[in-house]
Amino acid sequence: MQNKMPIPESLDKIEKYMEERIGLGVSFDLGIRKLKILRKDVHMYYVNGLTDSLIIVQLIEELVEINDNEKQSSKIFEIVENRLVHDSVEQIKTMDELVDQVLSGLIVVVIEGENTAFVVDVRSYPGRTPQEPDTEKVIRGSRDGFVENIILNTALTRRRIKDERLRFEITSVGERSKTDVAIGYIKDIADADLIDIIRKEIANIKIDGIPMADKTVEEFLFKQGYDPFPYVRYTERADVAATHLLEGHVLVYVDTSPSVIITPTTYFYHMQHAEEYRQSPAVGTFERWMRFIGILSSLFLLPLWFLFALEPSLLPESLAFIGPNEKTNVPIIVQIFLADFGIEILRMAAIHTPTPLATAMGLIAAVLIGQIAIDVGLFVPEVILYVSLAAIGTYTTPSYELSVANKITRLCFLIAVAIFHGPGFVVSITLFIIWLASKKPLNTPYLWPFIPFYPKALLQIIVRRAVPGSKLRPSINRPRDRVRQP
Repeated sequence: MQNKMPIPESLDKIEKYMEERIGLGVSFDLGIRKLKILRKDVHMYYVNGLTDSLIIVQLIEELVEINDNEKQSSKIFEIVENRLVHDSVEQIKTMDELVDQVLSGLIVVVIEGENTAFVVDVRSYPGRTPQEPDTEKVIRGSRDGFVENIILNTALTRRRIKDERLRFEITSVGERSKTDVAIGYIKDIADADLIDIIRKEIANIKIDGIPMADKTVEEFLFKQGYDPFPYVRYTERADVAATHLLEGHVLVYVDTSPSVIITPTTYFYHMQHAEEYRQSPAVGTFERWMRFIGILSSLFLLPLWFLFALEPSLLPESLAFIGPNEKTNVPIIVQIFLADFGIEILRMAAIHTPTPLATAMGLIAAVLIGQIAIDVGLFVPEVILYVSLAAIGTYTTPSYELSVANKITRLCFLIAVAIFHGPGFVVSITLFIIWLASKKPLNTPYLWPFIPFYPKALLQIIVRRAVPGSKLRPSINRPRDRVRQP
């Protein structure tokens, strides 16, 4: 239980408390600067590396000049407050607040004989500058993206939405990590019930720390267990985040993470990409259809081909060439799983391989492993072909979380086809659709607008409409203001 003791008037007691509580004098990055202002002691606490040292030096100079220009020591509290030349100065009264603010990168100024301290926000977190995310690249569009600093991320959003009703509610999560988590929404658009649900769920997170940032917050929000399908959408693009805010979504920003959580989302939200809205409606629609074909192939192409390989009688004569034309001692299902696992292992290896070596690794995999495996009879060429097409469809899926979930589902389809053949294929797909339709994260139907069926909304998913024609916000978000173009 955190101690709520008030700030003592004795600076020696404060210093002793800091030594016992946070290791002042033991941890090299914890700093204290002792000053004598108008015959009274003034102490300044901070953490090196989280603060802007230039601003600290400027504040010290301002405080030291008090001795040359002031003579009344009875009003030292007001004098020091006026000399803290910074745009963010607050007062605190408890030692618990003092410790939390220091460890968050702010500086705390305490004055002898006063039980109130000043907090000055001089945070300067280490991190990279905004740049285009690797997983959400566009041909045309902005090249800035979210970084690991929550202050920069909210600023990038405000740069795109200069609305006085845009809100960022910040709180602290983690008994030990005290990670900043902010809820972003537009007050007169977002659903109030949704905001309350997310606010309460985040407030109820009880854990010592969230070093894995947004993913840990998501698991506490939804408690989905081993369900592989994503209940939220992640984005590292500020323009995508701003677009969803204007549609009535609620966003969750977590410090130390370059990704922002978008809620609520459905299955079809994970199939859209920013590039579709950076092109003309016709080009955007074409790209969307190609992406849909890729996603469908990642799910159904390989199980369907495997079914035809097991049941050639299902094929008409014009498609009789489909299926393995060579015999092998290794069962087809084993070949498919080996090839699929091999591609997944190569993908994982590529992530951990330095960029200069990634090309060489790809050549080795394609030319040596693949070709030799065919030559020795481990694989038939058709298996490599269709597994590769399914893998390409997986990589065209904009959401990485959805692509992995679809891959797991595809493997389940393959097992069902291997055991039950045609009936297994039909029943497994039916169960898959029913399973997705039964999901309602944050009271949002996961397959909306397909199930339940909303023709106009489904048409907007199939066809990328022109912005001037999109006058209404998606009803699935239950926005307070449905009209976006009055």
